[in-house]
Amino acid sequence: MDDRPARRPELDAIRTLVVVGLVFFHAALVFDASDDFYVKNAQTTSVTTVLAGFGVLWAMPALFLIAGSGSWHSMARRGAGGFVRERLQRLGVPLLFAILTFLPVPVWLRLKAADPGYQESYLSFLPKFYEVHLDLSDFPFVLRGDYFETGHLWFVVLLLTFSLLLALLVRWLPGKRARDALARAVAHRGVVLLPAFATSAICAWIGMEEAFAGWSRWAYLLFFLCGFLLAADERFRLAMRRDAALAGIVGVVVFAVCGPVLLTAGDEPFTAMTAHAISARALFGFAGWCAVVAILGLLDRRNVNRQASAGSTEPSRAARAYRYLAVAALPLYVLHQPIVVAVAYGVVRWDAPILVKYLAIVVASLALTLAAYDVLVRRTRVTRYLFGMRD
Repeated sequence: MDDRPARRPELDAIRTLVVVGLVFFHAALVFDASDDFYVKNAQTTSVTTVLAGFGVLWAMPALFLIAGSGSWHSMARRGAGGFVRERLQRLGVPLLFAILTFLPVPVWLRLKAADPGYQESYLSFLPKFYEVHLDLSDFPFVLRGDYFETGHLWFVVLLLTFSLLLALLVRWLPGKRARDALARAVAHRGVVLLPAFATSAICAWIGMEEAFAGWSRWAYLLFFLCGFLLAADERFRLAMRRDAALAGIVGVVVFAVCGPVLLTAGDEPFTAMTAHAISARALFGFAGWCAVVAILGLLDRRNVNRQASAGSTEPSRAARAYRYLAVAALPLYVLHQPIVVAVAYGVVRWDAPILVKYLAIVVASLALTLAAYDVLVRRTRVTRYLFGMRD
């Protein structure tokens, strides 16, 4: 393993873009006609489903692939034991802290929004939220309760679980000789797109999970493991850059076909085992891998070209702002949804058009999330530790 990885700013850019974009996405769910979000506007629309479709296709899979890539380098530096300790600190601590503090807020606000006569205080509600029992049937979400949930931190739960499984199974993953053979294979044009058949099969036959941004948890595991292997050899990165345009064309064409097929696949397109629904999910899974390869590859091309033409080492104001957000990605992710729900709880009561309410939720939520990070998280060692940040 190479323990001196080159900096990949395009991966930071994607991570930051997705985390900030989730504020826009979750604000849109307040107005979505089909989603059961915590707080709902009286008027809803189906436009949000269509507009969010492309983001759903690639955003969270890209985060898992990037996390897998980072895991390769982390394990190279620390070994399996050190990697586990680092993952428990970076992911386990903020997960536990959020569950014990502000994660119950959206659930409590859901009850208040659904029933105007609901008067229970937040402190009175908390004991009910923590009434849980062990249930292994939905691994890794093994704690169940009438009100308990991990909410938007399902991503952290899955990522932590995948990391711990990786540490246990790393010795059985392809060794250097097998990785070298794979790296030679991707020298052929289009080979880097072959995992699309695996993501397609998982979506088609295992199904998709609406609670996890439309993808199966096991598809996310595949993206994570692919990211881990792709980081092992520079030739994989070169192949993704080379085939980025091809992946983009294939992804756009397949997704354009997938959209109408998925929207007409019946009431349960994510799980139904009809030929129509299976075909729709297969197309979605195939397009998803192509989209991730295209986006990562094209951004990497841009990064390489920018490095080649860079003439100044003095960071611009935009570059400093970008670095600020890149470091803040995990805390912003942990913080954003309770804030979006709390803002939406007040805004949906306005007598205003949907667009006005949506913009108000987005602007206020972004401002409050950034303020909460800047004032409450980044300024002390204790709070940085509680939100998984490195010193």
